[in-house]
Amino acid sequence: MSKTLDLNELQGNILRGYRADLTNVRYLFLEVVNLGEARRFLGAAIEGVTPGIPKITTAAHWADQKPQMCFNIGVTYEGLKALGTPASSLATFPVEFVEGMTRRALKLGDFGPSAANHWPAPFDRPDRLHLIATIYAVNQDILDDIQDQVSQAFSVLGVRDARARTDANVLGPQYAGDGSPNNRVFFGYADSISQPKFNHLTDAQPEKTSDSAPLGTVLLGHPTRMEGVMFRVPSPKALGLNGSFNAFRVLAQDTHGFELYLDQAAEELEQMLGERMDQLLPVDGEILIGFEKGQRREALREIVAAQMCGRWRNGTPVANSPSHPIFNIPNKDQAEAFNAFSYAAPSACPVGAHIRRTNPRDGEVVQRGSNLTRQMVRRGMPYGPDFDPKNPDNEERGLLGNFIGANLGAQFEAVMCDWLNLGLLHPDITGLNDPLIGANTPETSAFDLLLRDGTSYRLRGFPRFVKTRGGAYTFLPSLPAIEYLSQLKSR
Repeated sequence: MSKTLDLNELQGNILRGYRADLTNVRYLFLEVVNLGEARRFLGAAIEGVTPGIPKITTAAHWADQKPQMCFNIGVTYEGLKALGTPASSLATFPVEFVEGMTRRALKLGDFGPSAANHWPAPFDRPDRLHLIATIYAVNQDILDDIQDQVSQAFSVLGVRDARARTDANVLGPQYAGDGSPNNRVFFGYADSISQPKFNHLTDAQPEKTSDSAPLGTVLLGHPTRMEGVMFRVPSPKALGLNGSFNAFRVLAQDTHGFELYLDQAAEELEQMLGERMDQLLPVDGEILIGFEKGQRREALREIVAAQMCGRWRNGTPVANSPSHPIFNIPNKDQAEAFNAFSYAAPSACPVGAHIRRTNPRDGEVVQRGSNLTRQMVRRGMPYGPDFDPKNPDNEERGLLGNFIGANLGAQFEAVMCDWLNLGLLHPDITGLNDPLIGANTPETSAFDLLLRDGTSYRLRGFPRFVKTRGGAYTFLPSLPAIEYLSQLKSR
């Protein structure tokens, strides 16, 4: 561990995921309207002893007693200004953060239906969005109580609720009770499987491993994977050191449209592959697990879903098991079994698959040496009503996502622009967008299914499945930095 790192000084949501124990989350979008009250709230939230003010959760180990609630904050550039941060300090923050997500939307692929001018409140007025407070709790009553407390110091511009979902039947048609990781997104995939590992930071990862990420991946002031390169720490040190940046995204998922496209793709494959069907379906009499013999179309649609993502919907990596998902994995081995794979050539996972684009691991990439330099921590939960594939509706549902790293431009924006929406990591997909979350249109979209003999079949004409409905760039300050902000009146 770095000698300059005290886990009691770090906000806990940077290095810890809460949702395994706290399945309800609420995001509060806040405006500073009374500067004195806002500063007093921040100061009290550090100590956590003032009645009616929640304590900010740190990364320190909480031993055997699990908390009933976790509370963290992020501050936008406009929020730093509203809290009175000196101009000399504001000038040391990176341009991506200063401009904000709204002004950077085009680079992120947020155009057309995802354009920022379509974003609803509070994202239509980024000048007023000053802080995003995140509450994780065991039940809704706690969320309501904390919101009431926060609203005494800030104007609440908007609220977004989400909750962990474990029932695959309401998220996707297959793989309930398969022993895979439980958290699922609305497209039916198991989620939150692969995250960067950090040495000596949690009880679950006590020993140094060869694939551990340096602290500079997410914390300012620490070494990165790039030799001799450290991201600039905003000044003063009390404000910038051990902080991080977060790209918060509201991502609406067209769940019904995705399932309809899988039907369309399966029908096309039946018609077009003909005798070459055995290059895609399981061989030697094996059927795709979860389906009876004779359900070829149902099996094909799941193969398409698996290759587009790079994982079967239960989380099994296609790189390890291209023909069918793996079931009945012992709980203690879940993380290792679902994460122990590579993209070393030749790989059974298509190079254009979603998870391969976002984390190319040891696969060949055009931008040499960048395989792991763009790693980020991902946090998120589904929002919106449960989806019944037998009775689809027009309700909005999707993911409230957080993409946390030490540099928005070198990590989040580089992945979104270069890898997801331009395909610049490999010549075979250059010019093609990510099939699941890319800025696709039926006129230009394409994805190459990988066949068993090494050839491919190109699917075309699928729509954009994920639409951006809002977002913001925030700075996740350390606790000393929050104290600094709370005391600005005396500086």
